[in-house]
Amino acid sequence: MYAIIDIETTGGSPQRDKITEIAILIHDGKKIVNEFVTLINPERFIPYFITSLTGITNKMVADAPTFYEVAKEIIEITDGKIFVAHNVSFDYHFIRNEFKNLGYKYKRDVLCTVKLSRKLIPGLQSYNLDKLCDELQIKVDNRHRAAGDAIATSKIFDILLSHDQNNRGNGSLFHKPELTNLNPDLDQENIKDLPEEPGVYYFYNKDYDIIYIGKSKNIHKRVMTHLSSHSSKRAIEMKDRITHIGYETTGNELIALLLESDEIKKHKPVYNRAQRRISQSYGIFTYEDDKGYIRFNIDKNINKKNPLASYKSKDYARIHLNRLVENFQLCQKLAGLYESSGSCFHFQIGICHGGCIGQESPEKYNQRALKARRTFEFEQHSFLIIDQGRTNEERSVVKIENGKYIGFGYTDISEMNVGVEFLHNCIKSYDDNRDVHQIIKSYLKKNRVEKLITF
Repeated sequence: MYAIIDIETTGGSPQRDKITEIAILIHDGKKIVNEFVTLINPERFIPYFITSLTGITNKMVADAPTFYEVAKEIIEITDGKIFVAHNVSFDYHFIRNEFKNLGYKYKRDVLCTVKLSRKLIPGLQSYNLDKLCDELQIKVDNRHRAAGDAIATSKIFDILLSHDQNNRGNGSLFHKPELTNLNPDLDQENIKDLPEEPGVYYFYNKDYDIIYIGKSKNIHKRVMTHLSSHSSKRAIEMKDRITHIGYETTGNELIALLLESDEIKKHKPVYNRAQRRISQSYGIFTYEDDKGYIRFNIDKNINKKNPLASYKSKDYARIHLNRLVENFQLCQKLAGLYESSGSCFHFQIGICHGGCIGQESPEKYNQRALKARRTFEFEQHSFLIIDQGRTNEERSVVKIENGKYIGFGYTDISEMNVGVEFLHNCIKSYDDNRDVHQIIKSYLKKNRVEKLITF
């Protein structure tokens, strides 16, 4: 049985926004057999641009039930059903967060009609609801209203069921694969209890030794990948040894990355060691030579301290260093990229200013070399990273002071108004190293966080 679901909301963030309408269509694999549709009072103002999109006004929801008032019915009607939606992560995360605010852990197996459409009907230009319905000649009424979009999704679902049965047999993509060949001492309830939240997970053997530590934005999903893996002899061997799974939720991926890095260094699990040797085997180092020039070189990280950055191969390090040489007009020879008793190749074609043969003074050359070296450092010298915590009432805090990673912690959102000084008190100390510097810089470059506070 399937619960085909669509929601409308006050915005795009499950942490900040609320549901304004929900439609649930119960499908038995052949037809719709039950339904539940209602507006929901989000207990907050609906922005004008949302009203323009959905047509749902603040007046319309004023007398509608709150999510709390319909929660029991949602639980009952979806119980034992597979949660189906178009771009399922959006609808599922919103509903799970609404239940989380009520202190209830809502968990269902999920199925995404976007992903299924890509597998069963490949080659389309777009798989958003409008374009897919046009391609499949499905008429959509009341677009951007929960009932209209849920009905459209159910029609797509019917077509996908038909494609799957005709082309794959036995509805293969619609059934959750069974986990096989697990260690008999691994309790299935242990697997079911894993949260679908960001955090760090731990695999233990029969002696309760930690044999592997990993992180994920969705702990349950990532662990299931491990337990169903047949990708390599090593993966199968590790799976066979798992007798218990532990975890620690972190609220967001950055804290998961930082905690994972620290825990692996602390416990040195047998199935993480080779992985870490491969991932960080080479580094870029810097020093000042006897003539006063700031120099760079690439070397193995073994028994060496404080690389500016680490890389999984020498080639990756060379690519980065070559980019710095070009961007800051550095000397190839002084950067360890060109061996010669004379000038480097870039000097010969007029790019290098002659540091390699003493034509440019160390003082002038080092001005650019220092700028290149600073690209490995944080943009701000002392700052706090504020982001989502493990609950809606909590925020995570990461502290960098004088360019050094101090650690992270959590604080209640109500206490954030006390002042910045209060945020320092929640920090738990962790070791500072180049790994965490890279983690933080890379994360900030690719992701938005709630707030950065300099001090």
